[in-house]
Parts: sequence; C-alpha cells; structure tokens
Amino acid sequence: MTNFLNWIENKFMPPLAKLAEQKHLKAVRDGVISTLSLIIIGCFFLVIGNPPIQSWADAIAPYVNQITIPFRITTGLMSLYAAYGMGYSLAKSYKLDGVSGGVLSLATFLMLTIPLNVDASLPEGEGIGWVLPMGNLGGSGMFSAILAMIFAVEVLRFFKEKKMMITMPEQVPESVARSFEALIPGAFVIIVVWVIRVLLGFDINSMLMSIFSPLNNILGNNLIGVLLPVVLITLLWAAGVHGVSVIGSIVRPMWLVMLEANGQALIDGAQPNELPYIAPEQFYQWLVWIGGSGATLSLCALLLFAKSAYLKQVGRFSIVPALFNINEPLIFGTPIVMNPILAIPFVLAPTVTTTISYFAVKFGIVNGFSVNAPWTLPAPVGAFLSASNDWKAAALVIINIILAGIIYYPFVKVYDKKMLEEENAQEQGTEEGETVTV
Repeated sequence: MTNFLNWIENKFMPPLAKLAEQKHLKAVRDGVISTLSLIIIGCFFLVIGNPPIQSWADAIAPYVNQITIPFRITTGLMSLYAAYGMGYSLAKSYKLDGVSGGVLSLATFLMLTIPLNVDASLPEGEGIGWVLPMGNLGGSGMFSAILAMIFAVEVLRFFKEKKMMITMPEQVPESVARSFEALIPGAFVIIVVWVIRVLLGFDINSMLMSIFSPLNNILGNNLIGVLLPVVLITLLWAAGVHGVSVIGSIVRPMWLVMLEANGQALIDGAQPNELPYIAPEQFYQWLVWIGGSGATLSLCALLLFAKSAYLKQVGRFSIVPALFNINEPLIFGTPIVMNPILAIPFVLAPTVTTTISYFAVKFGIVNGFSVNAPWTLPAPVGAFLSASNDWKAAALVIINIILAGIIYYPFVKVYDKKMLEEENAQEQGTEEGETVTV
C-alpha cells in the first residue's frame, strides 16, 4: 500500500494537479463557483414549492409556478451567470480586462440562442414580440457557455497581443477606454458566431449536448461511472492532494447539468424518486462525503474512544468541523495522507456507501437529488432538503455512517495500537533519560 501511495504521489498526481491548474479549467471552476450562491437561493424556493406535507402541497399547488420563479431565474439561468464569471476569470488569468472578457463571453453565449418572434396578433399577454427561450440558458447550456468563453477570451487575447485594438488617450476615463479596446475583437466574435448560428443554422448547443449526453449518463446513471469520482478523489486525498478540487474542476459542469435537469423535471411534474439523474454532486455530498471526503465522520467518532492520547485528541478537535463536512483537520492531523493503514478504509468506506446509495436511488427507495443545499449543513439535514424533503434520505445517511464506522473500526484498532505503542515507548525513553540525568 505504501508503494501504491508513492506511485500515486509521484506518477499519477502530477499530471492531474497540472491539469487542475490549466487556465481554462480554472476559469470554468471559478465561473461555476461564482454561481453557487444564486443556485442555493433558487433551490430553497424549489423546496418550498415541493413541501413534505401533502396538505401543504395541495394548498400551494395553484401557486407552484409563481413560487418557483426564483428557481427558474437562478438555477434555470446558471449558464448565463457562469458565462460571465468564466470569461472574467480567464481574462484576468491572461492579465486582460476581466469585465471585457466577461461581457464578451456572455454576449457570445447569448448569440448561440436564437430569439423567438411571438406573433403580436396572438391574444393579450401572449403577443409580446421577441423572446429569448430559456431552455439552453440553464444547465443544458453549460458546455456552450464554456465554448463561448474560450472562443471570446482567446480572440480578445489574440487581438490584444497583435495590437489590433483601438487605443484611447490617457485622458479618457478607463471604463470608456476599455469599451473601445474591446470593440474590434468583440465585433469579430459576434460576426463569426452570427454567421455560424444564424446564417448557417448550425446549433452548437445541440451538437455539444449530443456529445456529452452519453458521458452524463455514464457519470450520473451508471454504477462504474458513479464510483469513478469517489475512487479518484479518495486516492488523491490519500496522496496529499485535494481530490475534490482536482476531479471536481473537471466533472462539476456535468454535475450541474444533472442537478438542473433533475430540478426542471421536478417542476414539470416528475415524481421525486423518478428524476433523470442518480448522481449529481449532491448525491456525493450528502450520501457519500459524510463528514468530508472519505466519509470521515465515522472515523472522528471512533477516534474519540481511542486509547492513544494523540488520536483521542485528534478526534476531539476534528469532531465539530466534521459535523459540518470539514475534515482537513482530521486528514492532516491523523494523518490519513500517506498513511497505508487508514488509506484503505478511506477509499473502501465511501466506495461501499456509494454502491448502496446508488441502488437506493436507482430503485426509487430514496428520492433523487434536485436541490443544492449549503454543503456545511449536517448530512442528514442536507440530504433531507436536497432530496425533496425525503426522510428516507436522512435515514440512509445514518445507515451509511454506521457502515463506514464498521469498515473503519478494524483499521482504527490496528492504528490505535501502533500509536499507543509508540507513545509508551517514547514515555519510557523519557523516563529513562530523566533517571540517567538524576
């Protein structure tokens, strides 16, 4: 196991760590993260519109469309906000003007959506002229937003490097000068996208979705695909790398597509236990990463009863953060990093709980996940809210905590014995040293 962890650290980790720091992937990560506050707020309205009490649900049924409007304007437009955030981040990484990069990326993304002309002869309230369809502005448009961001900012960078920009005198206010600098590259980007989408009629978003839909199904509805992020994240953590940062930056856009699709299906009348995707990110957050990556809340609880003074102390200062899914004190305090004894259950426990949770959601025992509840909630509460107020999701969290504890237990006993022997040997050596000194 030690050799395996060394191989991960020296061979497997460097290319993945380098990939996570790649400018475009970092821009995607930062842009997506910038939308999370809006997504969380919108998802709360989805919870209100789908209450757990049937009498309450019946009472608000006529008003569900009005109640869920904040969800449609936040989560339902996540790609719109992400397009600006990603463009801003990528432009800043190139030392370009972030606002220009964000605005140009947003405009490019919107150019990929052709507005509809609603006939003015229709009855009052329907003849509203040109409208922008929202279907591709949510999770299903995320890949288009990424492509739009890359194209827009790279064109901006090219024109900047070649000095093909309008440069204003220093006396001109910065905001005005910035607008004129983006004029020529902006015109080029808009014209190119207009030709492709409008004149040629090529639907880039449909093409991208046809490419990524099979991958979404593999990651969201296939057991091997659901397990793959778990194994990679825990192995990277065991080697000392923040696994969620590395793997999450790659797959989070797909997780967001799944979450938005589940939420939309729920609004459209689907049953909470029959949503399209099994494993958006919230599946892992609430059913797998209980206490943090590696399902370490169970480990914290076991360490509280350790005989080793050091491990008992680690359990004490780690238990409160673990209740809110923060486990860095535990990972680096135990440590789990490069620790062959604890690395095995650190990978094995979430693999087992993922498998059990997958089948629980697949067969409709537990509701699917459609709400992005704040990740710092205690796991049973977060699971209840995120799974459309399903008490069975909260119960599954408790079951998974117990299962993870059973898996961790024999390894903790071995490690506790080893640490206790080292502490006793150190204490004995100290006493002998004091005797000699006297």
